[in-house]
Amino acid sequence: MNFFISDAMAAGEPAPQGGGLQLIIMIALFFGIMYFMIIRPQSKKAKEHNAMLEALSKGDEVVTNGGILGKVVKIGDNFIELKVSDNTTMKVQRHAIASVMPKGTMKSA
Repeated sequence: MNFFISDAMAAGEPAPQGGGLQLIIMIALFFGIMYFMIIRPQSKKAKEHNAMLEALSKGDEVVTNGGILGKVVKIGDNFIELKVSDNTTMKVQRHAIASVMPKGTMKSA
């Protein structure tokens, strides 16, 4: 039955193994790609959002994450009061503001 399985012939020297340096380089390369593709853009976007929130002032027209358009009436540490219509104001958390809209957006909406 040995004719189905070929015998392994021993070589004079053992086959060279992959070095540990190659593995370390590949892992470093992988983390470098992950940093530039995922982590860096996400932190950059978070910094821009925080700068936008710090620059908010009374009278700015904003849109919340839920899609509510309103004008900033009062700014607190954690909450912002928005005027959404003539007799309606609502409080939203500061980080729920998605973007600042150009002046006059509420009139056209």
